[in-house]
Amino acid sequence: MVVVGGGFGGISAVRELADAPVEVTLVDRRNFHLFQPLLYQVATGALSDDEIASPLRAMLSHQRNATVLLGDVQKLDLDARRITHVGSDGVADELAYDSLIVSAGAGHSYFGHDEWEAHAPGLKTLEDALNVRGHILGALELAEREPAARDRWLTFVVVGGGPTGVELAGQLGEITRETMPRDFRRIDTRHARIVLIEQTDMILASYGKRLSARAERDLARLGVQVHTQASVVDIQDGLVRIERDGRVEDLAAGTVLWAAGVSASPLARLLGEASGAEVDRAGRVSVAPDLTLPDHPEVFAIGDMVRVRDRAGKIKPLPGIAQPAIQEGGHAARTITARLKGAKPPGEFRYFDKGNLATIGRARAIADLRGVRFGGLPAWLIWLTVHIFFLNGMQNRIIVFMRWTASFVTYGRDARIIFRTSESPDR
Repeated sequence: MVVVGGGFGGISAVRELADAPVEVTLVDRRNFHLFQPLLYQVATGALSDDEIASPLRAMLSHQRNATVLLGDVQKLDLDARRITHVGSDGVADELAYDSLIVSAGAGHSYFGHDEWEAHAPGLKTLEDALNVRGHILGALELAEREPAARDRWLTFVVVGGGPTGVELAGQLGEITRETMPRDFRRIDTRHARIVLIEQTDMILASYGKRLSARAERDLARLGVQVHTQASVVDIQDGLVRIERDGRVEDLAAGTVLWAAGVSASPLARLLGEASGAEVDRAGRVSVAPDLTLPDHPEVFAIGDMVRVRDRAGKIKPLPGIAQPAIQEGGHAARTITARLKGAKPPGEFRYFDKGNLATIGRARAIADLRGVRFGGLPAWLIWLTVHIFFLNGMQNRIIVFMRWTASFVTYGRDARIIFRTSESPDR
């Protein structure tokens, strides 16, 4: 039994197989599981990188039938039932399997404008978070040092009005209005301009008009300007060109952050080529209702890299959050276990929507819990509880809870170290 990917889906599958009569090998190019929903807090200095990451070996140390291998999967031979992965030493190795679960996730999509990535970093990995933090804090440092370019360095643009974009924009508002003003002498960070750009007619569209409007009001209180029905037509160094109502506007910005699109892992396309499964424009491979690939019932694909079809062949829309991947991983593992026992497999995957939560800032959040929609402090407290509960490792839960408590009381953010990279603005 081989599982590719140590994200939410992969870990869910491995743990579900703990009592099954199988030997499980988990392969990942990173040695840690990343709690992606809190990446933006690392990017904005609220948390440190190691507080949202847990070593895979430590997570599975008590599961005797699980082995972890550090490797980058580069080849899939479905007919021979083998995968090829490359270790950190550059040496390729093969793994044979009886059943395979691939949960390789997704990366950034710039909708055909890959050249924008150099000027508008996204947020998918720990390296991304540290890079974004360098951009944000570096821009403030340059504003302090370069009075002539102060307005540009104090302008932050976030592209994409989904949960990640909204949470980033809200955190930028808190940093510049509440945390940083006392740290600088030549600038007033409260004068920072934060612009959130969304192509559709409202932010957080999946939450409905009422909660979307509430989120926009909360962002406005934090100094965030929300531009809806605005399309980005170009991004250059220090400049974002947007089109609104038929007019083109140039925004001079020291920091541009991308939260507008995702593209499936390249492994999804490899699976499609190997099995004949359809692959869409975002690189996602289509899977059967039970999450298997055509003519390969022993191969499962799950998470952000797939589109799930129902029995009629129609695509079942699933949100790009952790819960679908977690439930898909459990479903695939239970199907494998049932087959081994000669029992009836669970059959078609059915997603149970537990609801959605998004935080805008301090004591500001919105919640859609199976049709019950509300916002404010109650939603924020539920958001805190849920994220601490799902965070891996008791130590991380305690540390994050203490950090959030201290931040709530003091408005402080201690994780404000700039890691200088070639992409950082402060050179």
